[in-house]
Amino acid sequence: MPDKSGLKADCGACFGLCCVALPFAKSADFAVSKEAGQACDNLLADFGCGIHTELRERGFPGCTVFDCFGAGQKVSQETFGGRDWRRGPDVSAPMFRVFPVMRQLHELLWYLTDALEMPAAAPVHPELRAALDETEALTRGGPAEVAAVDVPAVRETVNVLLLRASELVRGEVPGRKRNHRGADLVGARLKGADLRGANLRGACLIGADLRKADLRSADLIGADLRGAELAGADLTGALFLTQAQADAARGDAATRLPAALAAPAHWTSRRTAPEPT
Repeated sequence: MPDKSGLKADCGACFGLCCVALPFAKSADFAVSKEAGQACDNLLADFGCGIHTELRERGFPGCTVFDCFGAGQKVSQETFGGRDWRRGPDVSAPMFRVFPVMRQLHELLWYLTDALEMPAAAPVHPELRAALDETEALTRGGPAEVAAVDVPAVRETVNVLLLRASELVRGEVPGRKRNHRGADLVGARLKGADLRGANLRGACLIGADLRKADLRSADLIGADLRGAELAGADLTGALFLTQAQADAARGDAATRLPAALAAPAHWTSRRTAPEPT
């Protein structure tokens, strides 16, 4: 069974790279704007966040749903051997170039690992495993090598395999499956909808009402679930669902997630989601 332990963020082993290397713009997700390479004002000397327990209340919900898939500690401890970016531009500049690339590669590794855990995708497992090994090898290069990786080309190759795995799994779901690939479903009223085995790849589901919807074996890779209402929804076995997507949505104690994911803390304080007005 593929190991996902290295694909989960370990902030204690990272030099706060997501708080420095990446830019963000003032919006509903971030209270302020900052440039790439500029440290967030809330970053502490020990690379921790000074408002970690109050991010949502202080206007930084975007931070709570970011997932580096373990790229932060990989870059900090392996690619740069424990040298942090505060040592100077000879470390910081290449480190900030490498981190976004590593993050994308680790995301692909997560999806490939997911696909290898799907029994129905067994016909494509050999190719998936080869792609995983090749992608993992790219992450072990030096700073210049990692920064030079053609991520779009890697993503295109991997995506072909992921789509084949998805089709095999969803093909086992009886009946006609909905195809909403890349669809604009902002605020869509899908309460109680039968979306078993649906193709929701890249769909925009911001603020969608998915309460009590059946999303078992639905392909959710790249779907935007920010603010989507998932109270009582069944996402058991949902394909390629990430923790970041779950964190961005609104669920409750009755929401069922794949075994690899945890219910976000902000779900547990909710009882029953209010009916939309």
